[in-house]
Amino acid sequence: MSFFLVAGEASGDRLGAALMAGLKALAPGAEFAGVGGPRMQAEGLVSLFPMDELSVMGLWEVLPRYRQLKARIAQTAAAVVAAKPRALITIDSPDFGLRVARAARAERPGLRTIHYVAPSVWAWRPGRAAKMAEVIDHVLALLPFEPPYMEAAGMSCDFVGHPVVTEPQATPEEAAAFRDGLMIAPDQPLVLCLPGSRGGEVRRLGPRFDESLMRLRDREPGLRVVLPTVRGVAGMVRVMTARWPFPPVVVEEEADRRAAFAAADLALAASGTVSLDLAASRTPMVIGYDMHPVSRALIGRMLKVDTVTLVNLVSETRAVPEFLGRACRPGPMAAALMRLLDDPEAREAQLDAMAVTMERLGMGGEPPGLRAARSVLSVTG
Repeated sequence: MSFFLVAGEASGDRLGAALMAGLKALAPGAEFAGVGGPRMQAEGLVSLFPMDELSVMGLWEVLPRYRQLKARIAQTAAAVVAAKPRALITIDSPDFGLRVARAARAERPGLRTIHYVAPSVWAWRPGRAAKMAEVIDHVLALLPFEPPYMEAAGMSCDFVGHPVVTEPQATPEEAAAFRDGLMIAPDQPLVLCLPGSRGGEVRRLGPRFDESLMRLRDREPGLRVVLPTVRGVAGMVRVMTARWPFPPVVVEEEADRRAAFAAADLALAASGTVSLDLAASRTPMVIGYDMHPVSRALIGRMLKVDTVTLVNLVSETRAVPEFLGRACRPGPMAAALMRLLDDPEAREAQLDAMAVTMERLGMGGEPPGLRAARSVLSVTG
């Protein structure tokens, strides 16, 4: 039994790895081919090419790499046709994955197709679900309110939960050891700086986040900043932050990242899955995000919700302060961080929202990767 999986970024790599582990548990001997990152490779995938090539976000940002991405789509689709898998499973990154599905189905019309992560049609571009239904049979949804949107478009869909609820968390002892290793006192403020996992995000958000934290440091001279990063942008982050007035401690290893999350008092983070990682570690946060002005203008007109932060959406609160587009400025973000340090009620509201979010995403139930695998096997026979 073989499956062809295609992931395009770090969050998809995490989902894919959990799914692969689930499939191996339920269907011993399952084989895998496709495109993925280090987590999927650790589960046995030999990636067709480095997944980092696909880590591009935003309409304008894709244009300079269009020819390269188009060639990778053709290469991946040809590999799917040659592999003759039980199913093609595209994971997140729909701009790439769905094009692969369309091209592969053109050559092999009977190919079974599954997409992991429902498009956020409740937030913007509702027509995406109908477009997806042209090439996708079944959807694995991360959020409990998504299946009706997919089913209305003509696809079957199962809510499978989010792997973040099973991610290992650092112990209090590991968090204390992390602080000790950096000579940070227990009462000394420690803030995480998380400007994204893509090169464009880091370049755009990094300087704004730095200035925000410098303003916070003006009020809290003992403030220490840690910047957890991922392999694909680690080199860029180290070069960029070396020029900052107060360079943060950059950590890349997974164990150090977990310990940093547990040890931190609060975080300034890019919008995305990282908000769930922070929620799982119970780290209060402020969210900031911006993109190329052209992408910002186009997407801004299409938004249907007043927040894009997953903790806010899943918990049905607005506990996490969010600064998007033109609002992503150092002054307001620094003020929001200061409030989290000063206002116990604001911190408590976030912690409550985080607890609700984790429960609704499947905390305490069957692991989402196993639920996703069970769903895949149920629709592939």
